[in-house]
Amino acid sequence: MRLDKFLKVSRLVKRRTLAKEICDAGRVEVNGRVAKAGAEVAVLDTLSIRFGHRTLLVRIDRIVEQARKEQAAELYTVLGEDKRTGTSDKAFDDEDDLED
Repeated sequence: MRLDKFLKVSRLVKRRTLAKEICDAGRVEVNGRVAKAGAEVAVLDTLSIRFGHRTLLVRIDRIVEQARKEQAAELYTVLGEDKRTGTSDKAFDDEDDLED
């Protein structure tokens, strides 16, 4: 599955267009490497996603084409979250786009 689609289906990001923008800006890493929106992801891959002052580290547990809101959290496991201080990129500083 494409990275931007997984971010949308898992509800880590609310909109697929925003997921694509975040990926293309170099704010998402798959297994430690910066990934573009079209990168393929698989079960057990780890994602590092930077949202403004937050960095979220998750492991993909399942991949499905569609998921209900209640099922979305079952698609991944949060491995860690880091809150940084300093400047941020205002274009991606919308914390509402991160749903746990």
